[in-house]
Amino acid sequence: MAPFNNTMFYPQSFFLTGIPGLERFHVWLSIPFCCLYGIALSGNSMILFVIITEPSLHEPMYYFLSMLSFTDLGLCLSTLITMVGLFWFNAREINFDACIAQMFFIHGFTFMESSVLLLMAFDRFIAICNPLRYTTILTNSRIAKVGMVIVIRGTAALVPLLLLLKRLSFCHSHILHHSYCFHPDVMKLSCSDTKVNSAFGLALGISTAGLDSVFILISYVLIIHSILSIASPEERKKAFSTCISHISAVAIFYIPMISLSLVHRFGKHAPPYVHTVIGNVYLIIPPVMNPIIYSVKTKQIRRAILKIFLPKRI
Repeated sequence: MAPFNNTMFYPQSFFLTGIPGLERFHVWLSIPFCCLYGIALSGNSMILFVIITEPSLHEPMYYFLSMLSFTDLGLCLSTLITMVGLFWFNAREINFDACIAQMFFIHGFTFMESSVLLLMAFDRFIAICNPLRYTTILTNSRIAKVGMVIVIRGTAALVPLLLLLKRLSFCHSHILHHSYCFHPDVMKLSCSDTKVNSAFGLALGISTAGLDSVFILISYVLIIHSILSIASPEERKKAFSTCISHISAVAIFYIPMISLSLVHRFGKHAPPYVHTVIGNVYLIIPPVMNPIIYSVKTKQIRRAILKIFLPKRI
């Protein structure tokens, strides 16, 4: 590959990175990655299918779970093509406009998933703290409207972010740290002033995922307070057990996302594989683990899935 000069220009393409130092083994390393993608795609598709086809699951809690599965599917599909191309065919190059489009979907589905997790926390809050009004507050029409708000919120804020990115000039190496396009990663390659981009990106992250996480935390403070006021130990245990799946989903979503953000902001001298590993964990692990968690911990989902594969025993 010819070296890049320092002339400012708008790039035709960027170059993705697999696992630094292990390029010769990318075909073999693709096997576990493909298995994880297969689990994520089949698991979330199954969750969506059973919720749509099983009338007993047509309740607010499962509608929110279907939204979570939808966003997880979106995240997987947003990176599947570039991952397969990179690991199987060493297709590292990605067109600049295609890179912008991929960022739109990755960040859009990320913001949507954060919003869905907040809704699920609100669902648990109402179910535990105000159960008598649960069905009157979380009606189907309200859930549909909130779903539309999530989509609009997750996409509208990204338009100015990506337009700001397109105005930048690039004169450094066009080699990215991940097998997909990630906004902070692309922005670092610019030789223009990126203060506005950085400030807007930070503000967008705080006003979406950051604000959502604060409200989730507040919801669980109120939920725990309500649970501790229950006299019966068995009832307390039962109430708390309904939150375990959601708490796990929140943890596996926010911990990798925060870690990746910290690495991009403060890990300039971190080894390249750190960016790669955390970046892959951030996008692959939540879609893989969420259907497993909800299938194992939620009896109704587990029974609906078993009913498909073992209809005579259920």
